[in-house]
Amino acid sequence: MKVKESILITGFFGWNNLKLILKELVKMVSNKDSLFSLKRFQTIVAFFIFIQGAVYVLYNFVDTVEKFIIWATPLLLIGGYNIIQTQKEKTELLNNEK
Repeated sequence: MKVKESILITGFFGWNNLKLILKELVKMVSNKDSLFSLKRFQTIVAFFIFIQGAVYVLYNFVDTVEKFIIWATPLLLIGGYNIIQTQKEKTELLNNEK
């Protein structure tokens, strides 16, 4: 019984790690320094919502490869654009700090 209790407290999905993640999420929306970036977090959430919508449409309405390519191309373009913009902002921030 002791092993199960210690895993619930200190395991990968344990209470200590859950508290750390919750604290960092609270710091992310406040003015304190955080390990996470609010802008990146919002971008990731929006992108996953977009992917879920695209998968739903693909699963229910697409029956040919041509239609799949038509739906997949904008998804990949938007994802690539977001990654490039985020990396540009990151490198500009690093260059301004020097």
